[in-house]
Amino acid sequence: MDLRLEGKVAVVTGSSRGIGRAIATRLVEEGVDVVFCARGAEALEEAVAAAPGPGRAHGVVADVSTEDGAERVVDAAKSTFGGLDILVNNVGGSGASTFDAMDAEDLETVLGKNVFPALRVSRAALPALRERGGGVIAMIASIFGREIGGGPGYNLAKAAEISLAKTMARDLAKDRIRVFSVSPGSTLFPGGSWDRRQREDPEAIAAFVEREIPWGRFGTVDEVADVVTFLVSERATWVVGTSVVVDGGQSRAF
Repeated sequence: MDLRLEGKVAVVTGSSRGIGRAIATRLVEEGVDVVFCARGAEALEEAVAAAPGPGRAHGVVADVSTEDGAERVVDAAKSTFGGLDILVNNVGGSGASTFDAMDAEDLETVLGKNVFPALRVSRAALPALRERGGGVIAMIASIFGREIGGGPGYNLAKAAEISLAKTMARDLAKDRIRVFSVSPGSTLFPGGSWDRRQREDPEAIAAFVEREIPWGRFGTVDEVADVVTFLVSERATWVVGTSVVVDGGQSRAF
């Protein structure tokens, strides 16, 4: 299937590793010119150098939790590739694991890792997307934004991202800017939280997988990236405002 992505320009935040890197790499493979961004230069340079083409890859070191960082990545798309068609908001992070351990400062930190970067980069991207006559904004949320799971602040932040995507989808449809969220389940990749937990307590994690994931294994970053790549393409133009779950049957929500 031709996804009709060749020649498009994308920004993928948090793309030096994990799900973000897999999405950015898959888009480059489909002919998209992609701005990779992250706070760490070394991992970012490695990700950009490994991107296979035929699209082009460009790296920008930026902290998109700040207004300056958000504007910098969007400006890079315009100055390097001439515009912007696709934005994938992938930056995230967790906090306290229980309500007793969560206070206002912890919640503010978790929202600052997830919701505010997505808001800031989306707002920075709007003029560039409107100049193209429309575009796509994808939020990488979590199944734990749709149901209980993870720490309480993480739950709140991911639910907020899903809600924000729905609100944006309704408001921006008039500009032909299509917005949606993707909710991955537990996904294993080197250096990620599940990788660390598996190394620390392999028996407990094996029991978790058997109990919680009907498919019997963790998801992979490539499985998430393949879904996101289809959804940002012109083959998915009627997917607007929803949250698409990619979790091997892990979640229990309808």
